[in-house]
Amino acid sequence: MAIDLYWGSGSPYSWRVLLALEYKRLAYNSHLLQFSKQEHKAPHILAMNFRGRVPILKDGDYVVFESLAVLYYLEQKYPEPPIFGRTPEEAGVIMRVICEYESYTQPQLMRIVEQMFATRPGVQEADLADDMHAVAREARSIEARLAHSNWVVGESFSAADIVLFPALQVLLRALSKPQARALSSRFLPLAVNYPALERWIARVEALPGYDRTFPPHWR
Repeated sequence: MAIDLYWGSGSPYSWRVLLALEYKRLAYNSHLLQFSKQEHKAPHILAMNFRGRVPILKDGDYVVFESLAVLYYLEQKYPEPPIFGRTPEEAGVIMRVICEYESYTQPQLMRIVEQMFATRPGVQEADLADDMHAVAREARSIEARLAHSNWVVGESFSAADIVLFPALQVLLRALSKPQARALSSRFLPLAVNYPALERWIARVEALPGYDRTFPPHWR
């Protein structure tokens, strides 16, 4: 059966699935949708995901969407190499780290990203500063982990890396905008404030197949 992936360039959620597919060395048909053309709202996409959101993975006749659900499906269907650890204890820590990020940091990080790419301001500067503080707290937590390990959880690339890496990359792209200068000064330069994070980014970028996951419109 063929795997088809419907995704969008620059979507951190799509990037998660691309990283997992490449890491597991799974062949797949790539269907890059253009958000500007509303291709994610096309009838054949809505037939697979009524919410009109990506990523969507179709494996034969089976369709799954929502990035974490896709990662879990891939792990169950194609368990080698694992991305949720090899023991229940590892799986528990990996899921805990993911849940901590999604519960306590993802809303703030995505608000910063969306605001930096917005055509009109919609969030108060003080609120964005609070969001940046929340992101920095989580970054320090991950920095502490990476100071003692090559990967976020344990000694192997995992779903924790897969979830956090695209989020950090999208944030760094947002902070490169001129209007983000005040915010970026609280976080950058990465080499000074988060050297272990910077080394981790390089390790992910060195993984086989990484180049195929990089957002095309960022090149």
